[in-house]
Formats: sequence, C-alpha cells, structure tokens
Amino acid sequence: MANILSGQTVQTLDKNGQEIKSVGFQRFGFDCEVSLDILRSLYLRSHYVLSAPESQVQELDAKEEEGHGYLTQGPNAYQSKSIFHPETHSISYTTLSRFAPVKLLPPSSRKRVLVTGGAGFVGSHLVDRLMLLGHEVTVLDNFFTGSKTTVSHWVGHPNFELVRHDVVEPFMIECDQIYHLACPASPPHYQFNAVKTIKTSFMGTLNMLGLAKRTKARFLISSTSEVYGDPEVHPQPEDYWGHVNPIGPRACYDEGKRVAETLTYGFHRQDGVDVRVARIFNTYGPRMNPHDGRVVSNFIVQALRGEDMTVYGDGKQTRSFQYIHDLIDGLIALMNSDETRPVNIGNGDEFSIGEFAELVREIVEKVQEEDGVKLERRVQIIYKPIPTDDPQKRRPDTTRAKNSLGWQPRWSVRMGLEEMVRYYKAKILEGSM
Repeated sequence: MANILSGQTVQTLDKNGQEIKSVGFQRFGFDCEVSLDILRSLYLRSHYVLSAPESQVQELDAKEEEGHGYLTQGPNAYQSKSIFHPETHSISYTTLSRFAPVKLLPPSSRKRVLVTGGAGFVGSHLVDRLMLLGHEVTVLDNFFTGSKTTVSHWVGHPNFELVRHDVVEPFMIECDQIYHLACPASPPHYQFNAVKTIKTSFMGTLNMLGLAKRTKARFLISSTSEVYGDPEVHPQPEDYWGHVNPIGPRACYDEGKRVAETLTYGFHRQDGVDVRVARIFNTYGPRMNPHDGRVVSNFIVQALRGEDMTVYGDGKQTRSFQYIHDLIDGLIALMNSDETRPVNIGNGDEFSIGEFAELVREIVEKVQEEDGVKLERRVQIIYKPIPTDDPQKRRPDTTRAKNSLGWQPRWSVRMGLEEMVRYYKAKILEGSM
C-alpha cells in the first residue's frame, strides 16, 4: 500500500488489456471524453474525512487514503474538507474548496440539459459527465431513492441547478435535451408502492414528453431489460416483444416501462417529438444503494462484512453486468445519434449468479489481502428460495448499439467489481454505511 500512496500509478485495463485513461468519445459531433482520474475524484473519495480525536482534527487519517485514494492519484483539490468525529459519530460539513474543472464551451456548443432522477445511481454519474463537459445541467429529483450527497459536489456551481420535484407533477423549464431517468429501479423500492411506481412511469413520462414537445428538446427515456420479462428468446434483441406477467409483483415496474415506451413513440409519431429509447440491462458501480436488494451490492457488502453471501434459487439463473461508465457512454451516444429505435445497452458477458458470487468473493479477498486485512474465516455462499417471477436468463443482443452508435462495453466485470469493492470498503471505513 505504501508504494501506491507514494505515487505509483494504478492501471485500469479494459477487456482487451488496453489501459483506460479516459471515458467517453468524440462522435456524432458531440465530444464527451473526460479524464478517468478527474471523474473518479468525484466518487472514489469521501464526502468527509476520518479524523483523529478532536484535538487533532487537522490530521488526515491514513484510512481515507487507503480507501478512497487507492485509485485516484492526484485530483484531491476538488474534495470537501469536512471532518468526521468518530468519538461522537458526528460530521462538521463545509463547502468544497474548489469545483472540479469543467470545459469552457462557446454558447453554440453548450447544451441546457434536464436530468430527471439525476440524484440517483445512474443519474448522478450522467450529471458528473455532463458537468465536466461544460454543459448546463438541471437535476430534478424527489429523493425517494436518490440522495443529495451524490450531486452535492456540484451545488453552487454556476452551470448546475438542483430542484426537489416529483415528475408526476408538471414542470416547466427551457432545455435542449431531456434525460428521463426518474423511476425506482430496484425490486424493494418499486414494490414498496406499486401504484406510485406505475404513476411515475406513466404520468412522469407524459409530463416530460409534454415538456419536450413544447421546448422542441430531444427526449431520451431510460427503459429497462425488464420489458422483456422472463424471456423465451436468448439473447434478447430489440425486436423481441417480451414475456411479461402483467399482474405479478414486478408488473408495476415491467408494465410501467412498457407503457412509457408506448407513450414515447405515441408522441414521436403524433407530435414529431425527437425521441430516444435506451433499454438498460443490469448495471453496477459506485453510488449504488447498498440496501436496494440488487445482487451486486448485496454480494459485495455481505462479503466485506464477513457475512455469508445469499444466492436466491439454485444459482444457475444468469445475468450480464455492465459497469456504470460504459452505460453513461451508451446513453450519451444514443442521445446524440440519429437512432430513434429502442437500443439495448448492456454487457454480453454472461454469468450464472453462483459463478458471480464466487467472483465477488475472490475479488473482496484480493482487496482485503492487498490492504493487510486478515480474515477470521472464509465467507460462505448460502442458497435461499427464489423470488416470484425472477427471470432465469437475461443477456442483451447489442448488435444495434454496435452498428448504430459504434458503442460496446470497455470495462471488464472484474475491473469494475474491484473499483466498486474499494468504494464500499472505504464507505464502511468512514462510517457512512
């Protein structure tokens, strides 16, 4: 660890063994390439620092560097200097000393972008990218599943505005692009209030499409692989209509997104609204809610805490997992392309849930060994009954994304998991999880 903290560069390699130094691309007349180090500085370092006792609050605890600082080698000038007092479990917040540098764009290139659900997991990473690119970003969120802390590092920036608002109610603003991400996406959250979930999918989409029609903004809706239900076709291409239970416990989300797509294409055909539909497959990365019941966060948190890892069913059901940076690349590429058909955005690397649990356990053990943590015992994998309507197979056919957008995933599952393990480990160390 000492040699890392003294300046040795940590390399991030893609699926082909090439080093990843930036994310994004220059395509469709839209430059969305940003430095990976700058981007990581916004989420891989803590919102506050672990301090020594009250008498030594000026000293930075080495744990903060070992956790959040492992993969970010330089840009720590853009971090808050808030202090965490372990003895009283309290935080002394302060504002940022300096914002991360954003591109200075001419007015002709600067977009006014509205992101609904922008304080959520996916939304906050999209906001980071759009802000670093120099665009004006307005975030709309009711904070049901999102958190203000995911975008707090931009509050006060002249290009940024955060509005607490529920998309079920109309909202008026002038904008050029609308990324409509607002909707609970994990089973515990969307099943908590099924009627509200359907209402958000339909009324929220109706309101945002109405706004796009009035302002002539381009509209992108984040749909989901759940529109395919428990598929009978594998892998799933965009022209597959799906196999969905319309009255099951997951139907509020599955059918909500299906009707949202119907509404989107209704506005496109009837009113000429410029629309994009992204069908997002399983995505993971930093800022995922550790308590939202998703398989990646469940496995990592259980393993880091030394608890047995829970697999539902026999572990033979399969999933494909994409890293958050690949998804953001795909969303921005789709928004700025001319593709109006639905597009699958996901990773074709397929794992059985049992295999994935073993991979997570291996990576957690690797990280703990590197950090000098001795394990009392090896975490075990235990099996429990499978939930109702849980799909057996889920893997995207991304041919359309490759052909129309020139997009394909760059991050290997292993590399993304290691970054996410370090994020959660640092969150546990700093006491915020």
